[in-house]
Amino acid sequence: MSKPNPLKQIVAKQKKGEPVGIYSACSANEYVIEAALECAKRDNACVLIEATANQVDQNGGYTGMKPADFKAFVMNIADKVGVDKDRIFLGGDHLGPLTFASKNEAEAMADAKELVRCYVAAGFTKIHIDTSMKVASDDPNVRLSDEIIAQRGAELARVCEDTYQELLKTEPDAVRPVYIVGSEVPIPGGAQDPNAGMQVTRVEDFKATVKAFEDAFAAKGLSDIWQDVIGVVVQPGVEEKDAGCTEYDRAKAAELMAAIKDYPNLVFEGHSTDYQTKYKLRELVEDGVGILKVGPGLTYAMREALFALAYMEDMILHGKDDEKSDFINVLEKAMMDDPKNWQKHYHGNADELWFKRKFSFSDRSRYYMPVESVKAAKDKLIANLRKYGISLAVLSQFMPIQYTKVRCNELENDPEALIKDRIKNTIDEYLYASHQEVL
Repeated sequence: MSKPNPLKQIVAKQKKGEPVGIYSACSANEYVIEAALECAKRDNACVLIEATANQVDQNGGYTGMKPADFKAFVMNIADKVGVDKDRIFLGGDHLGPLTFASKNEAEAMADAKELVRCYVAAGFTKIHIDTSMKVASDDPNVRLSDEIIAQRGAELARVCEDTYQELLKTEPDAVRPVYIVGSEVPIPGGAQDPNAGMQVTRVEDFKATVKAFEDAFAAKGLSDIWQDVIGVVVQPGVEEKDAGCTEYDRAKAAELMAAIKDYPNLVFEGHSTDYQTKYKLRELVEDGVGILKVGPGLTYAMREALFALAYMEDMILHGKDDEKSDFINVLEKAMMDDPKNWQKHYHGNADELWFKRKFSFSDRSRYYMPVESVKAAKDKLIANLRKYGISLAVLSQFMPIQYTKVRCNELENDPEALIKDRIKNTIDEYLYASHQEVL
């Protein structure tokens, strides 16, 4: 007997009129994951951590981790934090031919099938099947039909189900995965066209997507698995972008949000909810978005903390320039030496690009944190602040929220504790909205 997935509680509670959801930390950053796990331990609650197809795949993705490696990475941090591992849900985001789209359909789908197989075999229990992107053999001038998208998605769901059945032979207590379908958002990493418009998903398009997927599942002999599809990705009118975000306007999304009531087994999954206020996030959950995805918003908070520490170091080590980490300039050099991760996303003159590399809400600097020179500078920054100490005066100046917590003995005056606490400021906005402590 397979073990039911606790994430289905989100649907059950939503359908009872309870505004309960869960936030999804879409990040492979160690500070972010540790902060998320510490919040779960603090609140005796659950946590959902997701890897995207370009971060983690069967070849290692840009992080160098395969799905089993990512799981081990998260669980090692869980051991360090001391959080109950049964409270941790792992998800795979945008799983499909995304990173194989330069190949023809047969090759791209073969790679996509191996991708989802690796995720399910590793024990990931939330799978976002995304087949919305064209591959090399698709006509570039013709819209990809709902039927083709759904048929490819059902092929991947078939692989997921077969893999889960294999997993049960060695892990009889393995939790059954749940599935998310649809994609009404920019590619992982953020939109690239600064002039791209953003429209709320039309109700007829949402309903057509659901019908196409349900029919495609039936055609693949997966009607029984359709009950494990718990969410559909739509665009409720929110978008993380270079200058901040498009705020949720529940009046503009009212018709779409009302439509989810027609589907007793589905909630909406909202992508790119970064930088929404906690009040807008709560409105999204109240209106039917059961899963709130956040990524750059969390690493942006980490980057803010690192910059604040760098500014503190500059003050504390005044007159000792040869000892300083020079973290901000080291990061800038790494981004200039290898611009591929930001140049398609940032637009403007030289001065504007200089500013965006540091402060853009799209936070493309996150891709450079693993660079050896940046890691070394970060480690030196932390070592310097531990050696010389962080005076309350500079802490108050650059991290006033953390200053208050330190004064109240709620937080250690340690650079890494300060980094994680700044990330928790953002996570707490999502926890305010989701009420996930009741799951």
